[in-house]
Amino acid sequence: MKILLSNDDGVHAEGLQFLYHELKKLGEVWVVAPLEEKSTTGHSLTLHKPLRMIKMGPRFYGVSGSPADCVYLGIRQLLKTMPDLVVSGINRGANLGQDVYYSGTVSAAREACILGLRSFAVSLSVDYTKFQTEKELHYATAAKVALKVLKTSALRDLPLHTLMNLNVPDLPLGKVKGVRVAHQGFRLYSGSILSRKDHRGKDYYWVGGHYKGFRKDLDSDCHVVDSGYASLTPLKLDATDTSFLGVLRGTELESIRFSKGAKKGRK
Repeated sequence: MKILLSNDDGVHAEGLQFLYHELKKLGEVWVVAPLEEKSTTGHSLTLHKPLRMIKMGPRFYGVSGSPADCVYLGIRQLLKTMPDLVVSGINRGANLGQDVYYSGTVSAAREACILGLRSFAVSLSVDYTKFQTEKELHYATAAKVALKVLKTSALRDLPLHTLMNLNVPDLPLGKVKGVRVAHQGFRLYSGSILSRKDHRGKDYYWVGGHYKGFRKDLDSDCHVVDSGYASLTPLKLDATDTSFLGVLRGTELESIRFSKGAKKGRK
C-alpha cells in the first residue's frame, strides 16, 4: 500500500512523526507537509506565487505552501500516481464541529477526497487551558487509534468524495473508552477581537476569541470526545441541504424568468 501523509502543523511536527511511524506498518509512506505551520489556513491552493518542494530525507518532503498544496504537489508532481490512501495529521488540537471549515488538517484530506482518493484527517483534542509541552501530549494514543481504525474492514470502501474525520481525546491509550461514529457538532466561541496599536499609532487586531464549549447534542463529535471516546465522522464534499432544497423546489423562486423563451416548471 502506498500512503501519502501530510498535516498543517508543519513537516517537523511531533504529531506527524508519531503517525508516520504507525502508518509504516501498513505500507510505503511518503510525507509531503508544509515547511511552516499552516494551522487554520482552511482549504487554499497557492496560485499567485511559486512553490518550493525540498527533500528532507527518503520519501520525506517539505513544501512552501498550504496543506492542500502539499497533497496536490505530492500526488501530481512527486508520486505522479494515485496513492492508495491519504492521511493528514496528527493535528495539535481537535477539529470538531464547524472547525473543519477552518482546518488545514482537514483541507489536506479534502484535497485528496476531491481527487477521488480514500482520505483521513486525524486530530488530538488538546485542552488549551492547560500549559503542556509537546512531549506531554498523547500523540502516540492518536496514532495507535488511527492505525486501528484504518485496519477495519468497514472503511475499505469509502463512498466517492467522502472523507473520514477522526478526533482522539488527549489521554493515555488505556483511558480512551473506544471509538464511536458521530455526526458533526457545533462549537461555541466568544468571537472577541483584541484591538491594539503599533509603535506608529496605527490599529491592528487579533481575531479568534476563546473556546466556550459546544452545543449539547448527543452523539455529536464534540459530545463523543468530551465523553472520553474517539469520534469518527464521515464528511461529504457535497454540502447541499437536500431537505431545504426540496422545500424550495416548486416555489415562486422557480417562476422567476429573465428570458422570454424560458419555460416554466420542471420536466
